Amino acid sequence: MIDIKRLRQDPDGTRARLLRRGDDSLGPLLDEMLQLDRRRRELLTRVESLKAERNAASDEVARRKRTGESADELMRRLKASGEEVRALDPELRELEAVLDERLLSLPNLPLDEVPDGDASANRVLRAWGDPPVFDFTPRPHWELGTSLGILDLPAGVKITGSGFPLYTGAGARLIRALANFMLDLHTREHEYREVAPPYLVNRATLTGTGQLPKFAEEVYASPADDLFLIPTAEVPVTNIHREEILELKELPAAYVAFTPCFRREAFSHGKDTRGLIRVHQFDKVELVRIVQPQDSPAEHERITRHAEAVLRRLGLPYRVIELAAGDTGFASARTYDIEVWAAGVGAWLEVSSSSTFTDYQARRANIRYRPAPKAKPELVHTLNASGVAFPRTIIALLENNQAADGSVRVPEALVPYMGVDRLTPCA
Repeated sequence: MIDIKRLRQDPDGTRARLLRRGDDSLGPLLDEMLQLDRRRRELLTRVESLKAERNAASDEVARRKRTGESADELMRRLKASGEEVRALDPELRELEAVLDERLLSLPNLPLDEVPDGDASANRVLRAWGDPPVFDFTPRPHWELGTSLGILDLPAGVKITGSGFPLYTGAGARLIRALANFMLDLHTREHEYREVAPPYLVNRATLTGTGQLPKFAEEVYASPADDLFLIPTAEVPVTNIHREEILELKELPAAYVAFTPCFRREAFSHGKDTRGLIRVHQFDKVELVRIVQPQDSPAEHERITRHAEAVLRRLGLPYRVIELAAGDTGFASARTYDIEVWAAGVGAWLEVSSSSTFTDYQARRANIRYRPAPKAKPELVHTLNASGVAFPRTIIALLENNQAADGSVRVPEALVPYMGVDRLTPCA
């Protein structure tokens, strides 16, 4: 979350940066927070003053009693000030709770480098590879998946509902192959430490990375246990170090995890709802880096390149998009989206978001480090990137590598994991 001191010391600058997100409701919210903070500090000053006076008066009462002087008037004043403190304390606690709630509802401040505007102002930073050209009309992945016997969407609907795909045969093996390929790449070549986190997390964990309270309606919950299914591995992995102070030698900390992801987010009826483009459950390999603040710009470029390396090995044409301030995610200070070309649906599809959160998540989760032995702890910076998400990667793999006979070539990088170099239609 944003440092309240920053808001207090530079309200106009903070307002200007937040309003770059294009949300006019943030202005009145900032005004309310400044009023709450002003009243809280007034109450705190009064309470501390009363307590200081009470301490001094208590010493004077004790002195007078020792010397036989009357302390009645002082004791009446002590009683009155005590009653005032008891009356102010609940109001102070309530103000602090409301202010904390408002702070948690504020998004991160976009970095100065982030372009102004909404999604229409997003800009392409670079691209790699050429979209394939066919001498036949390429088929969409849902047709290919059915004919290859690797995707059974109707069964997924029957078992659970729309947005929960069922992979079968070589499709299930493709999931394993992608997971092992990506984990091997990131652990062996990019030096990430592999972790296998829980898929259910508590409220503090989701609050630490910014999903709660803002996006409570978009996560699957188990109310009886007050636990939540993870929307992304970023959530449990970043929280590995919640409420910890790391030593300098532990940074950068780099983690990779393969998990399913669960998202309740509502989809527009009829928009990208066919096939695998938008689903409620999907698999993903996630990258998380925890770094010193001065290193986070370079680390953002590094983690993005690590995600790009997956697509290059798979031979998938992609482009890197820098999101404008109005299209940047709630907790992010700067985001690059990586999109692959999918020939069958004729569209660029996002397979990774690479974000730097500066100290926003670290402040919420209280993740700090010591820049030197015995030095005062400081907040770390956190970053994450999908490395990469499976459904749209599978879409691109199927649609870009298809042949006129309905078969699909398996990328060379996946052949050792799949055991075949081509998927062929079922008889």
